[in-house]
Amino acid sequence: MGKYQLDTKGKVAVAKYHEKHKPVKFDKKQQLEKIRAEYLKKKQDQTDK
Repeated sequence: MGKYQLDTKGKVAVAKYHEKHKPVKFDKKQQLEKIRAEYLKKKQDQTDK
């Protein structure tokens, strides 16, 4: 056995840690949809005045 070899419980803990701390994936389509919705809302507010 290696010096830092993990048992099953340790592997689960490490996997959970990495799942929690991995960077959020940037979703371009979702971001564009959000910007579009904000723009349409702002445009609608301007035409209502």
